[in-house]
Amino acid sequence: MRNWIVEEEESKRMDIYISEILDISRSRVQKMIDQGIVLLNGREAKSSEKVIKGDTIEITEDYIKEIHLEPENIPLDIVYEDEDVLLINKPSGMVVHPGSGVHEHTLVNALLYYTNHLSDCNGEVRPGIVHRIDKDTSGLILVAKNNKAHEILARDFQEKKVKRSYLALVCGVLQHNYITIDAPIGRDTINRKKMMVTEKNSKRAMTHVKVLKRYKNYTLVKCELETGRTHQIRVHMAYIGYPIYNDPVYNPKKATSFGQFLHSSEICFVSPLTKKELTFSCPLPQEFQEFLDTLE
Repeated sequence: MRNWIVEEEESKRMDIYISEILDISRSRVQKMIDQGIVLLNGREAKSSEKVIKGDTIEITEDYIKEIHLEPENIPLDIVYEDEDVLLINKPSGMVVHPGSGVHEHTLVNALLYYTNHLSDCNGEVRPGIVHRIDKDTSGLILVAKNNKAHEILARDFQEKKVKRSYLALVCGVLQHNYITIDAPIGRDTINRKKMMVTEKNSKRAMTHVKVLKRYKNYTLVKCELETGRTHQIRVHMAYIGYPIYNDPVYNPKKATSFGQFLHSSEICFVSPLTKKELTFSCPLPQEFQEFLDTLE
């Protein structure tokens, strides 16, 4: 891992700055950024953003080798499709796009097999990907089929016009019916693969939580994101003492291979094609529902 603090007075694009510092090609830097191994102030960087004096840059792994994406015949649970977008119900266990150490069996590999129409705004290893959910988080994810739709959806996400709701089973019995967690999230200072609530190199993060059902030792909650930080719901729930059940990273109890019981259950967005507001939902995955049934 390499890390340093920007000392130059003049701001520069991220990809240009790193290529000059490391004396490697700009295209290679862009691939590194696409693969999520370059962090700016504790979060994943973008090639086009500007770095300024005082910024902290980290490269979390060795410079990644070239990735050649291969289409794979992996079934997709398509909830909705039109000329501009795909809405996929992603299973738990599927990585959204290739990155460090993962080059196959991702959602992107499946999308490449399904269609030749995907945006390329996020580089060659993230075609169509407007936003992400964690590998072991199941549920709805939007995919852009062209660059115009991608730009519109990305802007809507940035302006908080896209509404997302998650269902989560947390450990412990949450006493309040409604809570809002407003706590900044940044990279964990000890384990760089984790996130944490911290004031250092962090961004504001806000999660709204509503209790749906209380069990003897668990609570089923609905979470709505005001912001979209990495691992946000997982970090916030663990921070207040109610970690998500079966979370292998933020819950100290041993987890099964299924991973955290966190499901992207509902999304509301404006169609780039028709300009109409669309709302979709999808049911809990089988493992999640069957465990709930045992708690009755």
